Amino acid sequence: MKLKYVITLFLVSLAVLVGLMYKYNLDWRLLSSLSFYENLANPSVKVIQIKEGLRKEEVVDILVNKFGWDENQRNDFNNAHLAYAKESFEGQYFPKTYLIHKDSDPLVVSKTMTDEYRKKVGSVKKAKTTKIINENTALIIASLIQREAGSKSDMKLISGIIWNRVFKGMKLQIDATLQYAKGDEDLWWPQVNPEDKKIDSLFNTYIYSMPPAPIANPGLSAIEAAYNPQKTNCLFYLHDKNRQIHCSSTYEGHKKNIQRYL
Repeated sequence: MKLKYVITLFLVSLAVLVGLMYKYNLDWRLLSSLSFYENLANPSVKVIQIKEGLRKEEVVDILVNKFGWDENQRNDFNNAHLAYAKESFEGQYFPKTYLIHKDSDPLVVSKTMTDEYRKKVGSVKKAKTTKIINENTALIIASLIQREAGSKSDMKLISGIIWNRVFKGMKLQIDATLQYAKGDEDLWWPQVNPEDKKIDSLFNTYIYSMPPAPIANPGLSAIEAAYNPQKTNCLFYLHDKNRQIHCSSTYEGHKKNIQRYL
C-alpha cells in the first residue's frame, strides 16, 4: 500500500509540474529550483507571463494590470529606453514567465526583461555565414518570423525565405508588418485587406524593404531561426488552412500554391 501511495503521489506531483510548465511556459531548470516555489507562494511576488509575439503595447498592458501601475508608471516603463539613447525596446522584452516583486519600479522591470533578452541572444549559436549580421537587423527579422510562422517547425524555412528576399533586394511583402502598421488599442493585430498594401507607413513592407524596428517581441526559437536560416531557393510562401507551409522559388509557382491550398 505504501508503494502504491508513493507512486500515486509522484504521478500527481508530476502532473502538477507539467501543468505549471504548460501554463507559465516554464522549463525544468526553473521547476527544479526551490526558490521558484518559494517565490510562487510569496504574496509579494507577481507571476508575469509574457507570451511570444506580443507587441510592446500588449506587454505594457499586462504589466499595468498585474502591478496596478498608474499612468506615470506606465510612461516610465514606456520611456525606459531613453536612458540608453535608444529609439525603443520593442523586440527586447523577452517572452517568458517572470517572478518579480510587486513593488518593483517600472525601470527595474524593463531592465529585467531586456537583460533577459540580451542573455538569450548571447546564448544563440550563430551560423558562420550569419555572424556578421547586424544584431538589430536579426532582431527585426526574428520578430517577422515570430508573427509569420505557423509553428516553430517552419521558422527556419521562413527565415531562409526572408533572407533570400533581403539578399536579392526584394520587398519583403509580409502581411504581419501591415498588421503592425494599422493596429491600435482596439485591435493590435487586425485582419489585413488588399487595400492595406498602400498604407503610408515605414512598416509597410510592400512599399519599403525593411521595417525600421521590430514589430513584436520574439521568442528564442524565432531568434535562433533568424541567425540560422534554412537553406532554400524559395522566395514565396503561404500557409494553408491547417497552418502547413508551402513555398515556391517563383511567383508563378506561388500562384499555383494559392489556387491549390487557399
